[in-house]
Amino acid sequence: MNRLQDKVAIITGAANGIGLQAARTFANEGAQVVIADFDEASGKEREGELQSEGMKCTFVQVNVADRESVDAMVDEVLSTYGKVDILINNAGITRDAMLSKMTPEQFQQVIDVNLNGVFHCTQAVMQSMTAQGKGKIVNTSSVSGTYGNVGQTNYAAAKSGIIGMTKTWAKELARKGVNVNAVAPGFTETGMVAGVPDKVINQMKEQIPMGRLGRPEDIANAYLFLSSNEADYVNGHVLHVDGGIMM
Repeated sequence: MNRLQDKVAIITGAANGIGLQAARTFANEGAQVVIADFDEASGKEREGELQSEGMKCTFVQVNVADRESVDAMVDEVLSTYGKVDILINNAGITRDAMLSKMTPEQFQQVIDVNLNGVFHCTQAVMQSMTAQGKGKIVNTSSVSGTYGNVGQTNYAAAKSGIIGMTKTWAKELARKGVNVNAVAPGFTETGMVAGVPDKVINQMKEQIPMGRLGRPEDIANAYLFLSSNEADYVNGHVLHVDGGIMM
């Protein structure tokens, strides 16, 4: 039996990077995956790719920063599949700048997507999950949210806020059968770091005891564990997947 057999999983930001790998991993474990992403062109392309490989997935366009858009996405999923078993709040953006140069717009854009988006999506699925008496919510934080990162005031603030929300929701929803946890990735090989100079990448690797960056599948496997029945007694936890950089 696959670990997510017949589960309906919404994965935000699943058209690329970690989210796309999570979509593959979840579909391979028997889930019906909803690729929820703002990028309509990439989302439809990924939907076609995964379906051609025999995976069960559909694309739904969503702007997680917009509550009406989120509600419409969740309504579509519920009308199509009748339930939501898993929500992976993976969508995120960066607008990096030093504090002295960061514009209010740059700060707000990241808060809107990375923090408010998690709130919107979780609140939108909460009622159906509690009604069925079981659900798994996984929020994507970051090592930046636990120890900060130069040039990422906005990103660190959002990712730190996610930890606070995760622990609060874990306390509120546990008795209704919903587990809420977070994953805090370290530096991971995605489009977000693709433009980083080799010199900086090598400096990052020197800080990581394992000597390499994370891979999307490393993070996706953490999502998978926390979404599976194996994690039924894990609640309010922040799972660091960072090669040991936090030690």
